[in-house]
Amino acid sequence: MKKSLYLLALVLFIGMKVQAQDGTAKTENDPNAPVITFEKDLHDFGTIKQGDNGTCEFKFKNTGKTPLIISNAKGSCGCTVPDWPKDPIKPGETSVVKATYDTKRIGAFTKTVTVSSNAKDPNMVLTIKGVVEGENPNANMPFKKSGDGTPLEK
Repeated sequence: MKKSLYLLALVLFIGMKVQAQDGTAKTENDPNAPVITFEKDLHDFGTIKQGDNGTCEFKFKNTGKTPLIISNAKGSCGCTVPDWPKDPIKPGETSVVKATYDTKRIGAFTKTVTVSSNAKDPNMVLTIKGVVEGENPNANMPFKKSGDGTPLEK
């Protein structure tokens, strides 16, 4: 009895695995699948002040033959929040994915947003980078301290 249950579970697991792989392959090989084409996949903020607007837009177009549906967009950490269109994007239409970085954090950053969709390439990675400096730019620079903790002169 136990062997029958294990065998049934194994057959079901393999069947689900084959079905999941089959669905992805159909999108990748479908000549009518939507195609998400971004104008750029990297946004460099350069140097920005602490507390400034950390939002950028990644404009894209559906260059495929069927509607594009973005199912999710996920930031690489909690300091990067994406916003994406929830309605289908028809062939030939454009839209944007927004990425907002929390500029309260001082220092250099490089973060990503992974966009998941029904496109021929189902996962696209967008990158944002820059440097956030505090009110006093020199305060961001590390400095040496003496043995008693007081800063050393240059």
